[in-house]
Amino acid sequence: MAKRQILTQEDETLRYKAKTVTEFDGKLACLLDDMIQTMFEAKGVGLAAPQVGVLKRVAVVSLDGETIYELVNPVIIKQSGTQIEQEGCLSIPGQSGYVQRPKKVTVSAQNRQGKPVQVSSRDPYLAIALCHELDHLDGVLYTDKVIHGYQPKKPAAKRDAE
Repeated sequence: MAKRQILTQEDETLRYKAKTVTEFDGKLACLLDDMIQTMFEAKGVGLAAPQVGVLKRVAVVSLDGETIYELVNPVIIKQSGTQIEQEGCLSIPGQSGYVQRPKKVTVSAQNRQGKPVQVSSRDPYLAIALCHELDHLDGVLYTDKVIHGYQPKKPAAKRDAE
C-alpha cells in the first residue's frame, strides 16, 4: 500500500467522467488499498479514484474507520427524502458549503473481485458520503451543488425555567 497524492480543484482531471472498470485484477486491488490508506491518512470519510488521478469508476467510503465500502462501477438505484447539510472535500481543503442530497440511497456496485454488492444507507451521513463520491466519478464537485445564500436554521432559544 502507498499513500497517493490527492488532487485539488485546480486540476482538470477532477472534471472528467471516469471510465467503467472492466478488469478486476491486482492493479485494481492495489488502487483500492492505496485509496483506503490515503483516505484514512487525510482523515477523510470518502475518496474517489479521480481524486488520486485515476479516471476509473472506483470509490471508497468509511464513516467510522472500521466499516469500509469499496465501490467499483457504483450506481445509485434508489433514493428518498432530502436533507441539506454542510460538506467539505479532500480536494478542496479549508472550504465547505451546504448541499441538498437525498436522505437515503441504495447503491449497486461491484467489489474488488467483480462480484455484485449493494449498500443501503440507514445513516443520512452515509447517504451524503456516497452521493458525494459518486459525483466525483462524473466530474462533479460539491461546489457545483452548493446552495448559495443558504442559512441553516438556528435552534430556538431555550427559556430559563422559572
